[in-house]
Amino acid sequence: MILIVDFGSQTTHLIGRKVKELGIKIKIINPECVFQEVKQNRPKGIILSGGPASVYEEGTPTINKKIFKLNIPILGICYGWQLMAHLLGGKVESGFKEYGPAHLTIKVKNKIINDVSGMNKVWMSHGDSVKKLPKGFKIFANTENVDTAFVGDENKKLYGIQFHPEIEHTECGKIFLKYFLENICHLETRLSKSYSLDVITAHIKQIVGDEKVICALSGGVDSTVAAVLVGKAIGKNLIPIHVNSGLNRVGTEEMISKNFKEILGVKPIIIDAKREFLKRLKSVTKGEEKRKVIGKLYIDLFWREARKLKIKYLVQGTLYSDVIESKGTKHASLIKHHHNVGGLPKDMKFSLVEPLRNLYKDEVRKLGLDLGIAPEFIFQQKFPGPGYAIRIMGEVNEFRLKQLAQADQIVIEEMKKNNLFDKVFHSFAIMTGVYTTALKGDGMKFREVVGLRILNATEEMTADWSKIPYEVLGKISLRIVNEVPDISRVVYDITTKPPATMEWE
Repeated sequence: MILIVDFGSQTTHLIGRKVKELGIKIKIINPECVFQEVKQNRPKGIILSGGPASVYEEGTPTINKKIFKLNIPILGICYGWQLMAHLLGGKVESGFKEYGPAHLTIKVKNKIINDVSGMNKVWMSHGDSVKKLPKGFKIFANTENVDTAFVGDENKKLYGIQFHPEIEHTECGKIFLKYFLENICHLETRLSKSYSLDVITAHIKQIVGDEKVICALSGGVDSTVAAVLVGKAIGKNLIPIHVNSGLNRVGTEEMISKNFKEILGVKPIIIDAKREFLKRLKSVTKGEEKRKVIGKLYIDLFWREARKLKIKYLVQGTLYSDVIESKGTKHASLIKHHHNVGGLPKDMKFSLVEPLRNLYKDEVRKLGLDLGIAPEFIFQQKFPGPGYAIRIMGEVNEFRLKQLAQADQIVIEEMKKNNLFDKVFHSFAIMTGVYTTALKGDGMKFREVVGLRILNATEEMTADWSKIPYEVLGKISLRIVNEVPDISRVVYDITTKPPATMEWE
């Protein structure tokens, strides 16, 4: 077993997933429980996660430094390494803040990086770094901005890294974790799935029993996989419901009506609520408030239907990325209230069934294939639950919704025409709420700017902007300013996650 100490990182759970995929049992624990868990589980190694705090902040999470004398291999990641250095007499300083890609240059080979090439792309997300090493530590690798990117005290089997090996964009991350487990912790690794379909199905049956269940069906990958999964577990007791909020991509309702009878074997109930959503969103301008308004209205609509049918269970396609960004663990930071997590009303009468809650997007896609869902459906692009509302900065109204739907359709058409749509994770337009001058018809106009966001990602916790050919970007821009009314210009967002989130709100 490996114990993972959670200091509130957005990717602590992802560390656990990567270790489980190597066939090793894990347990994620809070820092105050370390000694009790060590005594009970006798772990072969300990991983200290990253976190949003600084080691010098008042009330920052910490551990008893006696843990470093237990002769158990320990790997500190980001904040975990900074805390290790701080407790062992090193010095941590606020320095160059780094979010996104960096290059790791190996200086000294050891049991972890012996087979790793001389320079590797790694993913950073930190504001502090270790400036003075604790006694007995030496530097194995650095980056352009961080001298102490990978260090260790080999005699005591204590290692620290500033980058994140659990992140998909860290090229050597899987190898790094594998060699720590094999060569330092002396564990035998093997490739393994991080989830069990049988276990998930059994858990659904245990929760629901013979009761009927409503399933929130958006038409996206997550809700579809959740619906099929629950449907296979409980059969015709599943009642899928799609709410047409008017905030979804063009053709969503038609696609659901046409395809889901075949996918689920049950005809979905369609609720037309376009006017009600626009009414509730009137004068709401902040993304957090939009998510809460939308989340509550969805639940209200589902509850109306549930009372007619005397149903108390609601299935949602909630993923772990939704949970952790909504402050899903003790020491985590709040990134945003996802409409299906933090946006839910506190007095909700439903009992939630969330079979995907501990999975990431790429795992959900694999699970969908295991369930026999068609690949073209499984690999469709992600679309947010609150829909276009969080891609319109400021107030949502009927005119701006039409503008965005038209601009978004142009993005989709041009990406598909150039065989790029299926090669990226996300591609969408944003009504930015920024107004600039434009020359249209020999007259000066003051009109809104459309943003363009196209990303590559796997598990959603990190993302890189896509290097789309200039001619494709140019065609998208030309079509939007010519075909969508009252648009002045188009800009391309080239920011990674972190520091940016995928969506603008």
